[in-house]
Amino acid sequence: QVHLTESGGTSVQAGDSLSLSCVPSGRTDSNYFLGWFRQAPEKEREFVGGIGWGGSISYYNPSVKGRFTISRDNAKNTVYLQMSALKPEDTAVYYCAADLSGTWFTDDRHYRRPSSYASWGQGTQVTVSS
Repeated sequence: QVHLTESGGTSVQAGDSLSLSCVPSGRTDSNYFLGWFRQAPEKEREFVGGIGWGGSISYYNPSVKGRFTISRDNAKNTVYLQMSALKPEDTAVYYCAADLSGTWFTDDRHYRRPSSYASWGQGTQVTVSS
């Protein structure tokens, strides 16, 4: 299992930038994919994007591509979700999650499904005001 801790959520204005962090613990190897999801009130949990912890693959939801960037700093054992040009519709609780299947997929269909992830963080609230 992997324990995930997100941080960095806060209230910002439309057009602002914000960076969220996710720190995994409890597993020494890095052979898993880490995804970012978000869930707005009364909406389903939505895939934002993700990155292979030990590899070079990354995927993004088209709604955030070009505005959001996911990166990892192995030295700090941290994955970042860097968000720019934020919009009120980006308001949600943001979660990081780990796919521990150990299988790498060549498209994002697997990674877009919340059920593909075995471990989830507690979430961090991002509120974007107009």
